[in-house]
Amino acid sequence: MAGHSHANESDFMARAIRLARKGQGYAEPNPMVGCVLVKHGRIISEGYHRRFGQAHAEVNALKQASSGGKGATAYVTLEPCSHFGKTPPCADALIEAGLSRVVVAMRDPFPEVAGRGIRRLRRAGIQVDVGLGQSEAKVLNAPYLSLLNKMRPYVILKWAQSIDGCIATHTGHSQWISGAASRRMVHRLRARMDGILVGINTALQDDPLLTARDAPTRRIATRIVLDTQLRIRLGCQLVESAKEVPLLVMTSKAALDRRAKAAALLERRGVELVPCSVGKNSISLKRALAILAKRRMTNILVEGGSAILGSFLDGGLADEAYAFVGPLLIGGTQAPKAYPGKGAARVDAGIAIKSTRISKIGPDILHHLRFV
Repeated sequence: MAGHSHANESDFMARAIRLARKGQGYAEPNPMVGCVLVKHGRIISEGYHRRFGQAHAEVNALKQASSGGKGATAYVTLEPCSHFGKTPPCADALIEAGLSRVVVAMRDPFPEVAGRGIRRLRRAGIQVDVGLGQSEAKVLNAPYLSLLNKMRPYVILKWAQSIDGCIATHTGHSQWISGAASRRMVHRLRARMDGILVGINTALQDDPLLTARDAPTRRIATRIVLDTQLRIRLGCQLVESAKEVPLLVMTSKAALDRRAKAAALLERRGVELVPCSVGKNSISLKRALAILAKRRMTNILVEGGSAILGSFLDGGLADEAYAFVGPLLIGGTQAPKAYPGKGAARVDAGIAIKSTRISKIGPDILHHLRFV
């Protein structure tokens, strides 16, 4: 396209990716998609996929274009769809609008699209370029890709620790290692999740509610407790609120048989009990994640405790982590660490962190880690 410097191209795609991110928490289990329409080097309109089941990014951008988009270039963060799902195919809408070129950040691995959208556009005589901003687009839609390629939700770990790496004292006391600003951020995280997962020890020790407060709710997360022996208490906050906010307790078939009366009482309170295969005395995480994937859960926030965090890390099942470091030392050889697990035998066998963002949040330091 004449008069287009490469920098402009990158800027337009970066804009489309920023727009796409606005759909975070609303678009899932669909991917987040942004679209920017450009004519004579100027943006004429833009759109993004606002909510699952609603119009896609390309259609929203075309609706905003006063000239209808004829002869324009579309910058799209994901290959336009070519099938009838909840909405008609976007590839057709772009063809009908008379676009001259479409720049696509990445192909959509969804089996019903997978290159067909691009082929359809090319057959209609539209120039299609693929790959600009691809790495950013893959990070943006890592949860969508995880569900498609790994058949499991995208797993985000979260913990607060002291400078010396303790997530609680040796008595199990942990409130509050991080400050108010960090806790607000955790509520914002919870507010865009499909599930918030803890182990039974955390549920018993902390009696958490695991809901998003002080944050605009993008979706209501199901609280998930891994509880092999079905030890969850009837009077705890999770059970008391089960009729308002979904509570899923993953337990063993043996415990359900053995504690049939407790199970019946829990179900009457609105708790959903799911039998899940058990590994060495604990719920199989792979099996648990497969069950959650079947429910189209895209993002899961794992909030502990240390045994659960360690198991996710040991199993290579964590994609991202938010580690809040509070300005204090706790000490004690018995104080739980964020990653006890099996751990590495050699330094070079430790878990590689692909990227780190470090920021200051109130008195705390946040390490935002990506493992994929």
